Amino acid sequence: MAKGNRDIVLLACEECGRRNYTATRNKKVNKNKLALKKYCRFDRKHTLHKETK
Repeated sequence: MAKGNRDIVLLACEECGRRNYTATRNKKVNKNKLALKKYCRFDRKHTLHKETK
């Protein structure tokens, strides 16, 4: 469970579409969707992972 105003969001790989990671962010402060470059074990390389519902 996230503390305070922080919410848990899912990060999905841009190439394969699988949801590999979770992260937290403050939705009141950061209005934009989160996008991080993370390792995808299915593609076996670093790819961009974007926030999904």
